[in-house]
Amino acid sequence: MIKNKFLKLGLYALSGALIGYAYYYYIGCTNGCPLSSNWYITTGYGLVSGIVLALPAKKKSEDTEERSA
Repeated sequence: MIKNKFLKLGLYALSGALIGYAYYYYIGCTNGCPLSSNWYITTGYGLVSGIVLALPAKKKSEDTEERSA
């Protein structure tokens, strides 16, 4: 498990960007597709997706758990 949150965020962002570029390279079209016709757009979307996945989810507070019991 990765302890440093900035390292984790960077790894997720890098992997997302690489997946976005791979999508452009292998699947993307060359004419008329606004998302996959430019490498920098698909790479940017992949980067943002990786960052969103790396962000921690909200934890339930103890108050909500006690109310539901």
